[in-house]
Amino acid sequence: MPARRIAAAEFIGTFVLVFGGVGSAVIAGKVIGPLGVAFAFGLSLLAMAYAIGPISGCHINPAVTAGLVVSRRLTLPEAVEYWIGQVLGAVVAAFVLFVVIKAREGGYDLSDNGFGANGYGSHSPDGYPLGAALIIEIVLTALLVFTVLSATDRIANVAFAGIPIGLVLTLIHLVGIPVDNLSVNPARSLGPAVFVGGWALGQLWLFIVAPLIGAVGGGLLHGFLFTGAAPVEPEASAVAQEPPPAPA
Repeated sequence: MPARRIAAAEFIGTFVLVFGGVGSAVIAGKVIGPLGVAFAFGLSLLAMAYAIGPISGCHINPAVTAGLVVSRRLTLPEAVEYWIGQVLGAVVAAFVLFVVIKAREGGYDLSDNGFGANGYGSHSPDGYPLGAALIIEIVLTALLVFTVLSATDRIANVAFAGIPIGLVLTLIHLVGIPVDNLSVNPARSLGPAVFVGGWALGQLWLFIVAPLIGAVGGGLLHGFLFTGAAPVEPEASAVAQEPPPAPA
């Protein structure tokens, strides 16, 4: 697949993820709450998995791309193509969202309201410190990357991979939103932070470093479990189905 098409697909997918997920928090967060925001992120990823998956695999997350490098499914030069599209998509989505919310009556104070930026300490939704945010980002990113790698492994039913990946993103947001608004995605964190500035840019390092550490952990865990693994026979699997009978 040409590099420009991969970068374009990742741009579109990351734009949808950030605009849909962060947008739901910024525009409708008071109505839908953390549960609704978690589903917004999960549904955005699920939709994009089938929309752009055939083009780029729908990483839409630099940490996921890093996990695929660790698992040797991508080379580092190939990963750069993904990262360019992801970062640009996140920043453009945040810009469009910024234009929308600034247009409302009374405007919008980016620093006071947060603009969906990730933060810890006094900027954590429930006052969690740096250490708690670090742990939650590493552990939940590892879970996300492990799920992505496992659901798209050659022995898995890849056609349905978007479903568990979208659901696990919803799950980890339910856990992590109260801690730091949950990142597990450096591009998602960068987009809002660029416009909030100040404290958001000052704390951005954690939401880049921790997800990348988690991605390495998730990639290594997948390699440990799946190396040499063979497909489970349909009759022994809880999810696999018998192939349909051949036509007479």
